[in-house]
Amino acid sequence: MTGYNELKGAGQILVVEDDPVQRRLLKNAIERSGHVVHQAENGRIGLEMVKRDPGLFNVIVLDLMMPEMTGLEFLEALHDFGTQIPVIVQTGQGGIETVVQAMRAGAFDFVVKPVSPERINTSISNAMKLDQREVKARTGRRSRSGSVGFDDIVSASPAMIRVIDLAQRASQSNIPVVLEGESGVGKELVARAIQSGGDRATKPFVTVNCGAIPHNLVESILFGHEKGAFTGATEKHIGKFMEADGGTIFLDEIGDLPLEVQVKLLRAVQQGEIETVGARTAHKVNVRLISATNKDLIEEVKNGHFREDLYYRLNVFPITIPALRKRKEDIPHLVRVFAERFSSEQKNGRRMTVNAGTLALLTAYDWPGNIRQLENAIFRAVVLAEGPELTEADFPQIAAQLPNYEVVDHLALVADNSHLDPDAEFPEDYQAESVAETMRRGTEASDNAISSVNQSGDVRRLADVEEELIRFALKFYRGQMSQVARKLGIGRSTLYRKLKDYGIDPDNPQKDAA
Repeated sequence: MTGYNELKGAGQILVVEDDPVQRRLLKNAIERSGHVVHQAENGRIGLEMVKRDPGLFNVIVLDLMMPEMTGLEFLEALHDFGTQIPVIVQTGQGGIETVVQAMRAGAFDFVVKPVSPERINTSISNAMKLDQREVKARTGRRSRSGSVGFDDIVSASPAMIRVIDLAQRASQSNIPVVLEGESGVGKELVARAIQSGGDRATKPFVTVNCGAIPHNLVESILFGHEKGAFTGATEKHIGKFMEADGGTIFLDEIGDLPLEVQVKLLRAVQQGEIETVGARTAHKVNVRLISATNKDLIEEVKNGHFREDLYYRLNVFPITIPALRKRKEDIPHLVRVFAERFSSEQKNGRRMTVNAGTLALLTAYDWPGNIRQLENAIFRAVVLAEGPELTEADFPQIAAQLPNYEVVDHLALVADNSHLDPDAEFPEDYQAESVAETMRRGTEASDNAISSVNQSGDVRRLADVEEELIRFALKFYRGQMSQVARKLGIGRSTLYRKLKDYGIDPDNPQKDAA
């Protein structure tokens, strides 16, 4: 996998983290990748460092929960300042609400604590590689050559990093590979990367969608036929295996192969021979076989729909590619790449960008059609967009499928009243709108009441009432720590101490402490 040391020049990385232990760990991990690390112990210091030299930093790694200034407040202030430095947010809780909130505030990427050195390095690498000029050059090269390498696979999630690591290992041999995963997750892309990473890179790569071929033609298409072998065979056909000789054949949806064809495929795998329909002798072929399926092949074996001997011949090196909903970290990166690629292909030559609210919306959606569905949605939006930026309004079908998703431009609301003050409160109409939205979602009025007595009829302890009030305030003001502290009438440091005393997770205040 491409590491940081292969990038042109070392990056200047600003780490904004209040925990000195975490700062040191991040510093060591990032410096091992060849970068220069600058440190800030809180958001205000980090913001001053950015303002002092706006062009210095390539990437900012930002903790979400800090005293003095939270990560979200930092993002808002950074937005007001007008800088475009990509920010990677660290969060202690990986729920989608936290992710959406960070993306709305303009985060480039997010990582969940505890973050591994590999994960943070990959995220920084993506932030640096996704400079628009580099993306445009990369997509242009791919369209001309047609070749796909591991660098072309957009990866930010640990699950996808693992997939790429396994695929890279597989590319160094001719071992049969089975790529498992739902339709649209990018199995063919991984297969092409395996081909390009091995010694067959310059040889043919032949794709066969087994599920799209009529059963009576599968054998002929795969293995070829002689002239006159059957009615309608007016010419000799060499078949896909002969086309791929010396290279790789990619059998997509292999679980749909008829049982009688599976027998011949087994011989091709075991002995490197194929039987052309109508021929008297077998032909030797030298083919690397990569298969893909969206079915559970072992279940197909149990049901008698797939040969057990073929299964064990093919399933030597299985790689499971997770669904997009299980690796949401990849969505913002995919959106940016697709938007850049499709906009560069338009005749008007207009380069399309994606605003923070759109990234949040698309990250919140589960994408049942996976990457293929996301790619088609971006393509449609780019073609129909009237302005130079993709907004939430360009994805009405997606927004319609998220009835609980509130389309709100948080940064614009803050900017209206903040006057560049990162501690400014949200406008009162925003708070009213939030409450109204909560009521529309079916929240009972009793949820806003805090009981003064317990189930035994005795007055509750003051500490219990205080804990419940803090949890409610965190939920009501959506984790805006300055807002919560002001409304409760206490200082930020006092609030943080009480969170620690009561074991309250600021990202998920309703969750009981472990």
